Amino acid sequence: MSALLISPRNMSLIIRGMPLYRLALLSVLVALGCSSEEAKKSDSDTAPQSAAESSPARPRIVIIGNSITAGYGLAPEHAFPALLQKRIDSLGLGYDVVNAGLSGETTSGGVRRVGWLLRQPADVLVIELGGNDGLRGIDPALTKENLHTIISTARERNPDIRVILGGMRMPMNMGEKYRDEFERVFAEVADADRVVLIPHILEGVGGVTALNQPDGIHPTAEGQLVIANNVWDYLEPILRSLKSAEQPA
Repeated sequence: MSALLISPRNMSLIIRGMPLYRLALLSVLVALGCSSEEAKKSDSDTAPQSAAESSPARPRIVIIGNSITAGYGLAPEHAFPALLQKRIDSLGLGYDVVNAGLSGETTSGGVRRVGWLLRQPADVLVIELGGNDGLRGIDPALTKENLHTIISTARERNPDIRVILGGMRMPMNMGEKYRDEFERVFAEVADADRVVLIPHILEGVGGVTALNQPDGIHPTAEGQLVIANNVWDYLEPILRSLKSAEQPA
């Protein structure tokens, strides 16, 4: 609708001498015109901006963990999930890695978060949890129960999801009995739930001064690279298997 060039003074005179029924009709027409313009603007605002934005998302790998996964003390690109993403991209495997690490997270926190994290479909779940349970002296039986719950929740979201469980070990000062009970949790969960077990996700990093920050707990960028390699040894075969299953027979 093109606008009429009428001055405010002339418009006032027109309205003043206009019968009420015509004034009402004019108001309706103006309102419809404005509504039409707003509708066009709204349609323009909500329309897809590009083919890329409307394309389906790539399959996801969710890594739920604590400060190790989050890359505490480091730039995000140095955390092992980001390093895995670089490797996946370089090989053209077409997966997005979601870093769901949260500093201080325990397996109990993982139980609360996993359903929300998997509200969007995921093909692989990597669990890097339990370290904070052990350092806080939490009963290994509770850690075990929580890991079972995380895995079962993931399978409720996607029965075909592949799960990798990262095993953890405790330092000597936690006592031999506790250390043994704690370490057995991961093997027992992996066996009962039939998931892939990384015996010790911090293999080659834990206790190595040169690969940890001054606190002796959180890996350096070099330490994160070792962790990425540890995870990759178990993740790559799964991704290759999933890709092969996608190929037409």
